[in-house]
Formats: sequence, C-alpha cells, structure tokens
Amino acid sequence: MARLGTIAKACKSKNAGPFELTLDIMFGDRETFEKVRATGVISAALIAKLYGVRESDVVFTEYPPAFAWKATIERPIPSGAVGDTDVYGAQQHAPLLGVEIPL
Repeated sequence: MARLGTIAKACKSKNAGPFELTLDIMFGDRETFEKVRATGVISAALIAKLYGVRESDVVFTEYPPAFAWKATIERPIPSGAVGDTDVYGAQQHAPLLGVEIPL
C-alpha cells in the first residue's frame, strides 16, 4: 500500500468561491496515474466519505491529459464567516494525504 501523499505530485485544496471548496489530486506521470486509476480508489465516494458529504453533492472530474482528478464540494462554513478556520481553503486537502492506494 502507498499513501496518496507520498505518490501524488500534488494534493491541494482551494476555495471555489466563498461557498465551495475544490480538491485537486495530480500525478507527475501517466504510468503512476494509470496505476492509481486502475485501483478505483479515487472517486466521488471517497471524497464524500472523507469530507462527510453526500456522494451526490460531489462534483467529480477525472482529467487524464493532466494525470489528475478534481472534486468540488460545498464548504461547511462559508469562507470568512464566523467559525471559519481556513479562509482560503488551502488546508483542507489533509484527509487526502493518508488515503491508502493498493499498488
């Protein structure tokens, strides 16, 4: 097993406006991307589980030309609202880093 945080070129998060958060998972080469893709681990279901949202609320895009996946979810607290601890959404990728990929 390999942790996503060690095999991905980048795992990052950012705001997609004040009410949504975008998560990006990118690989540096086609071979690694295709191996991970073949496992089926990275999916809307995974994002829903990690972030406590319904799978139907995950906008999930696989983009093979960039060896990447993108998922957009609603932020639990709007950016900058009382109780928000990450105004830019830049620290929300952490749950992705520990995902185990059976390679």
